[in-house]
Amino acid sequence: MRELLVEAVCCSVDDCVEAEAGGANRIELCAAMGVGGLTPSLGTIIEVLWHTQNRLPVVVMIRPRAGGFAYSAAEFAVMRRDADLALGYGAQGIVCGMLHPSGELDVDRCGELARLARTAGRDAVFHRAFDLVPDPLAALETLIALGFTRILTSGQQSTALAGASLLAELVRRAAGRIEILAGGGVRDTNIVALLQATGVRQVHLGPFVSRPDTSGQANAGLGFTDYPVTDAAALRRLRAAADAANAPETA
Repeated sequence: MRELLVEAVCCSVDDCVEAEAGGANRIELCAAMGVGGLTPSLGTIIEVLWHTQNRLPVVVMIRPRAGGFAYSAAEFAVMRRDADLALGYGAQGIVCGMLHPSGELDVDRCGELARLARTAGRDAVFHRAFDLVPDPLAALETLIALGFTRILTSGQQSTALAGASLLAELVRRAAGRIEILAGGGVRDTNIVALLQATGVRQVHLGPFVSRPDTSGQANAGLGFTDYPVTDAAALRRLRAAADAANAPETA
């Protein structure tokens, strides 16, 4: 069994430091995890890339707002600009997803951002907008034809383990033409079952713990008392569980 690739969701330089300590292989950089992730600030992108110093590849979320993925012309212009900047400052790739109001792939816009990434020699990743498309197998073939590097998906269920049957079918249909990255509730307690049920060898997770900020204690009722940071220990536990399952048996 091939070694597991672990992608960690990070929102700050501190998150990236923790993710590296926890054994992550790649970082998805975003902001506003409470709404599923938005485009991080340019300052965050620059500082993260400087701190990681190419030790970990960093892909950057390109998503201008919360909600779904059918964007206005102005919103898409912002996405194009953000993608240009992220790639120009050295991101390994961009993470995006554009749909029509019907939920079908917005092929023209998807193709435009995929070409932008490919022209720069970087990754184009289609995110969990994939979990909304009405025909995921047809969407898989379209994204392959458009030149996407990989798809992040939970198998159109609330968790990757619940979506294991579709994930397994996507891995089979992809046949190495595109990477399938499983995300959604992935933890050390279910990683072995997920790998066995799907055949995926890449997983995506954002385990966070609360870190106190004592500056907010003077008026705790306002809620400025803590903030989330990547949980390195959770990443280590996941890696250990996967490695243990992958270890050869001894007599």
